[in-house]
Amino acid sequence: MRVYEITAEFGWEGDDGLGDRLIQQIIDGTKTATCGFKAAYSANELTEILGNKGTVITVVDHSGIPRCNIRILDVFETPFGDPDMRLVRGEGDGEDVAKFQADHAIAWQVDFGSAPLSANEMLVVELFELVEVAGD
Repeated sequence: MRVYEITAEFGWEGDDGLGDRLIQQIIDGTKTATCGFKAAYSANELTEILGNKGTVITVVDHSGIPRCNIRILDVFETPFGDPDMRLVRGEGDGEDVAKFQADHAIAWQVDFGSAPLSANEMLVVELFELVEVAGD
């Protein structure tokens, strides 16, 4: 598998295996989207992410080991309180917006603490497809 210059890390030390589960969902085809709060990105990071459409990116685990490559199909913004259904489905939540919001509120507690997440918070979404898996 070729390793590309741009990488996306899924997971962090002490994440209880979450990163590995997300990567496996990408490999299995059940995860085809990812997102982050727009406010968490610098202007340069936002410019880079918004320019990634069509780019192939290497997904690495929290140890930096390449696991697969994905192609970014689309990049857009959507509010946390009323997320685009392409994001909800791409995160593996089917049509269940409440589940998507609850799962992400828990995951983002690390970044935002116990403060409630605003419905108006904008998310930056990347839709993607699996290109190849390490070892294939």
